[in-house]
Amino acid sequence: MFRLKNTKKALFAFSCLFALSSQNAQSADIETIPVKTVVVTMYEDGEARGDNAGELQLWLERGDFSTQLDFPLGEYDLYMNDDGVLVICVGGGIPNATSSIMALGLDPRFDLTKSYWLIAGIAGGDPEDISLGSAAWAKHIVDGDLIYQIDSREIPESWPYGTIPLGAKAPAEKPEDISTGWTLNTVSFELNGQLADWAYGQTKDVKLNDSEEIKAFRELYKTYPNAQKAPFVTMGDTLSASTYWHGNYLNQWANDWLKLYGDESANFMTSNMEDSGTLTSLMRLSRVGKVDPKRVMVLRTVSNFTTAPRDKATSWSVTAPYPDGGFPAKDAAYVVGNTIVENIVKHWASYENTLPYDIK
Repeated sequence: MFRLKNTKKALFAFSCLFALSSQNAQSADIETIPVKTVVVTMYEDGEARGDNAGELQLWLERGDFSTQLDFPLGEYDLYMNDDGVLVICVGGGIPNATSSIMALGLDPRFDLTKSYWLIAGIAGGDPEDISLGSAAWAKHIVDGDLIYQIDSREIPESWPYGTIPLGAKAPAEKPEDISTGWTLNTVSFELNGQLADWAYGQTKDVKLNDSEEIKAFRELYKTYPNAQKAPFVTMGDTLSASTYWHGNYLNQWANDWLKLYGDESANFMTSNMEDSGTLTSLMRLSRVGKVDPKRVMVLRTVSNFTTAPRDKATSWSVTAPYPDGGFPAKDAAYVVGNTIVENIVKHWASYENTLPYDIK
């Protein structure tokens, strides 16, 4: 129970409640649009069409997304095609991703109860595991913002880095249960591993773009065999943080962090800035039956490395332009992701009610 201190606040609150009740009443009369797949992109470079492409633009220009829908609570409008595929651009960073996905999930125009969710965007990549332009399907997504952190100039000599799990006493120490005292259950997300395996199986042989610029750039990473490879599709887990971090010590932290909050099988491979926010909203929406969490996939593609070459300064690496403008990674997100989207649409009669890996 609460009280409002003045009439203006009371009138404002009443108008908000009236608007919400009116919307709910109207939504009962709206024929909802069933969505087969939601493609989640993170950012765009300018306009949605016709200029330098970010993540959203390739989907719109390569597919027939002729239906544009107003989405005032988001960063961009929503786009849909006649096959029941909806594309959203949530905006960069965890707060944007969280709010945009929640707004979509509560939008009365759409039936998302049987939708597959494809989160597909560019990321940093660990050169120990992956090369520029490559794509990694994740089973574990771990948040890297909910931490203890001390000034890097004051790290004890015995510590590998200055980042500590909440409630722990030292880096890489097993974290305590923070779901109650800190009221946090948004640090670690385990996706449907069988669906991730299925997606990888469908795309592992997809040929990816290998431009001259990324070939030249990966030559700088001569001491990293996997970074030397042409772009490929693999399985690998991702760390989500709004901070754009970089460097060998933080890369070690990210590898440790995935195993602490994922499990020992988790392997840090890509760094992103949105996915823990997206998954927080999807988790909440699943509580009220708005989405099926078993139908969520995360695909991250490598636009840059998370560490510098051995003979370069980290300060140079973190600010260096993405090789080839990051286009091979943007292209891979579309090419690999669209392979799955087309498969879902083609087999919707089966996949609507049965997950793909259960089809005999």
